[in-house]
Amino acid sequence: MAHPHLPTTEAAVAAIREVAREFDRELVVTDDIGTDQVSRRESADAFTATDPDGSLPHEAFVELNGQPAVTVRLFADGDARVSVEDVEFHDVPRDSVPGFLRSVFGGLAYVQGRFFPVGEWLVVPLPGDETYKELILLNGLTPWLARSVRP
Repeated sequence: MAHPHLPTTEAAVAAIREVAREFDRELVVTDDIGTDQVSRRESADAFTATDPDGSLPHEAFVELNGQPAVTVRLFADGDARVSVEDVEFHDVPRDSVPGFLRSVFGGLAYVQGRFFPVGEWLVVPLPGDETYKELILLNGLTPWLARSVRP
């Protein structure tokens, strides 16, 4: 299933706001605008605020309240890093972020344990056969993660 296209960071923030309203969550957004502010700009000259084409790159950091603890870092180049209870999902496409959050807040995300390789994984299924999995590191299961364990 194709996700609605979110051409800019601001469009992605608006889509996250909509998801937050659906699930009665408050959010805090921090914007970083300009080459001198964003974290992934290596092509611009030192002490410049714009890219060579004259555009201003825009990143945003979004914190959503409640359980599970969720943060989203939207990067200017079209991807995001989503953290759910300190489990980080890197390189999530910006267009997939609203569906990702709906799966987490809607109760579709779950923890799956394995004997080989040994470990527990947070699994977030999205509509259209898209699934994200990340290893839960040694810090263990938080209460929300423990409630989400499936055999």
